[in-house]
Amino acid sequence: MADRVGYQTQHFSLNNPKGEGQEDVPTLLRRLAATLEEMGSIDIRDLVFHTDTDDEGDPWPFVTVYFDDESKEPPAGNGYGLR
Repeated sequence: MADRVGYQTQHFSLNNPKGEGQEDVPTLLRRLAATLEEMGSIDIRDLVFHTDTDDEGDPWPFVTVYFDDESKEPPAGNGYGLR
């Protein structure tokens, strides 16, 4: 049996607000960088880029961040629509 490490990976997803510019990947990545800077020192385990569509079928990319840090909570608004 494997030894338990003693921490639990957390995650949050981030996308651009719905509407004009929701498909803008460079803007999404800048927003992601700003969010990570606000969170401070965390251990990022994985970043996953996804492309979804909205109700009209327009592209709506998002990024999911998996991280470890017992002292940090995911940003408010965790999930789609994090602003």
